[in-house]
Amino acid sequence: MTDYPKLPVVLVAGLHEEERRQAVDELLHGCLEAVVLHHDLREAAQGTVHRRLRDQRHGFAAARVPLTNDCSCCALREDLLPELLRIADEGQYGLAVVELWGGSDPHPAAELIAGGEAGDRGLAGAVELAGVVTAVDPLRLVGELSVPDGLAEHGLHTAVRDTRTRAEALAHQIEYATVLAVPRAGPLGDAPERRSGLAMLHQLHSTARVVRIGTGALVRAALGGFDVPAARDRVNPALALLPQERDEAGTATLVWERRRPLHPGRFYQALDQLVPAAQRSRGRFWLANRPDLMLGWDAAGANLVVEECGPWLASLGDSAWDRYPPARRAAAALDWHPLHGDRIQQLAFTAEGLDADGITGLLDSCLLTDAELAAGEPGWKALPDAFEDLLDPVT
Repeated sequence: MTDYPKLPVVLVAGLHEEERRQAVDELLHGCLEAVVLHHDLREAAQGTVHRRLRDQRHGFAAARVPLTNDCSCCALREDLLPELLRIADEGQYGLAVVELWGGSDPHPAAELIAGGEAGDRGLAGAVELAGVVTAVDPLRLVGELSVPDGLAEHGLHTAVRDTRTRAEALAHQIEYATVLAVPRAGPLGDAPERRSGLAMLHQLHSTARVVRIGTGALVRAALGGFDVPAARDRVNPALALLPQERDEAGTATLVWERRRPLHPGRFYQALDQLVPAAQRSRGRFWLANRPDLMLGWDAAGANLVVEECGPWLASLGDSAWDRYPPARRAAAALDWHPLHGDRIQQLAFTAEGLDADGITGLLDSCLLTDAELAAGEPGWKALPDAFEDLLDPVT
């Protein structure tokens, strides 16, 4: 290894290709001796992944990357780190910009680089993740978060079995990055659709820095550093801080918090109304018949994913708490309920034209009544398990 400083790496994600390329070009030409690395998955289904490199002096240098087990994600994983190590070892570049494929979630790539830093001596001394940027067009944001189109329908999927929607990918790209790059307003200023889109961005990720492409601010923002563990916690349903309630430019966020358990049957029947009620909703909840299990809610583009997030700490003995992160233990202790412990309903809904009263009323109607609550856990667990098709059967 040469004795150069670590090579800073910036990840740039974005479903909107034109804006993503503009952000990449600004980083390329705004930094001394930068190089762009991009894996093109357009022909992955035919067994070909193209790796492309470009810098300020040359055009594309392309190479084919062999697929492992017909898996384009595996090819990317096995090629990205060695290629970054080679670039760092040559010592001729001061920045590597990794332009991700359109539907790619930046989270796995960031963890991959961070894992390499921690687990590979050569890589740990060679590269560091300096920033994660998502480029997005506010004019298109609300519309694309409102439809259930799959990534595969638009050739933006990352694997043959990638069943995610565009809305899901777009929301996750926005919520993981710490810098959101948007195009400058047109000659007539911010149109209402753009203002609504910018409001949506701020409400989906209020702590991200929104930077306008072409103003010279992107380079400084992108190189500001990136805390991988903090980002991991930010998108973890068990730990994530949900957006605050807000109403701006016709876009609003409702945060619904209650302590009572949800009736599984009534809540399941309400899903058909709740899921399309917002462009984006997320959070954590618990069902009366599954009192020990934290469940994550992740919905975008009228598509809902419910996932198991492990046990509520209230269901564990004191000695088992040490197995969970300090942040999780501290949050549970600070917000402890005398009856339900750390069990809580926390769901955030963000939408243009949000019907906050309607959503609140519908959710409240799904909670156990006083009579149902009085039955206690034995009675709750006897309730029909309407979520069997979304979760494993109760054991």
